[in-house]
Amino acid sequence: MLQNVIAGLQGVVDHILVGHLIGYTGNAAIGVSWQIFLVVIVFIASLFTGQAVLVARYVGAGDVDKVNKTVQQALLTAIAMYAVMGPVGYFLAPYLLEMVNASGEVKALALPFLRINFALSIGMLSFFMLTSALRAAGDTRTPLRLGVTMTVLNVILNLILIQGMGPIPALGTAGSALGTAIASSTVSAYALYQLFKGRLVFKVSRHMDWRPDWTIIRSLFRFGLPTGVQGIAMNVAGVLMLRYIGSLPQSAAAQAAFTIGYTELFSMITWTSVGLMGAAATIAGQNLGAGHPERAMQGVHAASRIGLGVAAIVGLLFVAIPQTLLGAFGATEPAVATLGQQLLRYLAVSGFFITVALTYTGGLQGTGDTRSPLYITLASQVAVPIGMCTIIQMSRPLIASDIWLAIVLGHFTRCVLTVVRFRQGKWRNIVVAH
Repeated sequence: MLQNVIAGLQGVVDHILVGHLIGYTGNAAIGVSWQIFLVVIVFIASLFTGQAVLVARYVGAGDVDKVNKTVQQALLTAIAMYAVMGPVGYFLAPYLLEMVNASGEVKALALPFLRINFALSIGMLSFFMLTSALRAAGDTRTPLRLGVTMTVLNVILNLILIQGMGPIPALGTAGSALGTAIASSTVSAYALYQLFKGRLVFKVSRHMDWRPDWTIIRSLFRFGLPTGVQGIAMNVAGVLMLRYIGSLPQSAAAQAAFTIGYTELFSMITWTSVGLMGAAATIAGQNLGAGHPERAMQGVHAASRIGLGVAAIVGLLFVAIPQTLLGAFGATEPAVATLGQQLLRYLAVSGFFITVALTYTGGLQGTGDTRSPLYITLASQVAVPIGMCTIIQMSRPLIASDIWLAIVLGHFTRCVLTVVRFRQGKWRNIVVAH
């Protein structure tokens, strides 16, 4: 949780700097770009879920050799996939921005940000792969140290590159992307050095057999691919929501309010919830591997209770001081401020639903049930909000509150379906490949 909060602060710093330097169009550009970037890159990240399932289960069973081999094969596969997806995303960036109805000024700021992220994403992917494996193996302190280092370095670089300093000109949104790429690549290079030196909880060396192990790779995709498709579906839904937001009369203001309110401020809930999701997945996977399914259930229940406490505190802030929160991002334009405050009221309720949904998703994924969250996501994050906006738009012009309500109903549906599925207990009988 702490690592996710600290890592998330770099995005907050980016938006604050860009908001004050460029204005709300810069915030909209970064928000739109990230949504598109994640649609493409999350497919590679799906490997990390498959890796976490296998590592947690093998750690619980005490099989050290299989842990090491799984990490090695995940690293190989991630590099191979990046070699394809990075260039494709770079060249398709202009067409992807067309899909979200980005205005001309937003598109001009978003294109360099998006292309830099695609071209230099290997550092970020390596970081996520290694930290995911470490947490699944039970080491959460090393990812925290790496995450803090990357965040501090990123903030320093972004302070220099976004607004300029000395001989370095102000690069704006491109500076934000460059800062993230340099920071993540530097920390990832150090982490890989530690990995090959045998200083982490698992070991990979150049003396290992580096040929593809198709049994492990198939297992990575068996457990990871549903999560990858789930992530793609969620981000495609996000892109479609941006398209609906782009159809509103004040589209740039609405996209900026959505970027600041949902992507950044609401992340105070999702950051911690994703941390709890990872913890629940590790506890569930290790205990199932050790033959203690009841402890797996207890861990997920405990994670959800912590998440509800965080959602209550953050939701209270959304209702009590929305102007202060939005003002920190430079969102003082009347249209942006009004739409942002309205959105935060909806998100104060939605936070309770999403934190429970994410923690129980962690329980399902950690035990190897990665397909159920996919189906639940398609129903709740795609069918419900997109269907609702489509039906309303067929009968009358959309207004912002229609879209905000659709988001809440999607989170509510996901919460209910995920809890029901986990309580069915079918995850107890899932077997991983040997």
